[in-house]
Amino acid sequence: MSKIVHPYAHRLIILRDWKSRWFADPKKYVAYLKGDVLIRQYLEKKLRGMYLSTIEIERSRKATRFIIRTSRPGLIIGRNGEGATKLKEDILKKMDKLKLPRPEDFKLEIVEVANPEADAAIVAYMIAEGLEKKMPYRRVIKTIIEKVMQARGVEGARIVLAGRLGGADIARSEELKRGSIPLQTFRADIDFKRERAQVPYCIGIKVWIYRGKIFSAERKKEVGN
Repeated sequence: MSKIVHPYAHRLIILRDWKSRWFADPKKYVAYLKGDVLIRQYLEKKLRGMYLSTIEIERSRKATRFIIRTSRPGLIIGRNGEGATKLKEDILKKMDKLKLPRPEDFKLEIVEVANPEADAAIVAYMIAEGLEKKMPYRRVIKTIIEKVMQARGVEGARIVLAGRLGGADIARSEELKRGSIPLQTFRADIDFKRERAQVPYCIGIKVWIYRGKIFSAERKKEVGN
């Protein structure tokens, strides 16, 4: 029988790194893990609409670093950096609320995603945004998949929508695919994201983007840079 595995988890260590990177005392492990999950959920909700890609968390004994990757960093940073300062304060308040120890050195980095059409999280949000504006769902996914296929380095894409499409009483799914998506190949660089369109009737979105194969020599070169 076939098993469905998350494309990100399937390639951990081989192509991907953990999104949370830290070591903790066994007594603090549960609190840190719970804190990471809840802070991520809080930030994804707070920064919705700012074309968020990933949120990475790094902890050491004294320092904590949050790396927020987005295609529009100006929306988060704000004028003269006011938005980034406010966001930093909000994260620290959230950590206090979750009873996590305040780090001595807290850093917030906002990194720009250079090729947003090749990022599954940003593409999934673009689809959700189109559906929330009540645009025809077939036109939305067709337009976006064409943009994705024109992006640099993309060799395949697949988009699946599921739910009450077009306001129909019976839920169903719609799929659109271009190029190839070799899910079973470990060295295939496949980005995957689930998203939900916030409309009166729930619509789920799944996006797969295949960005070619990565070999060990290329991986070592990327890590070195």
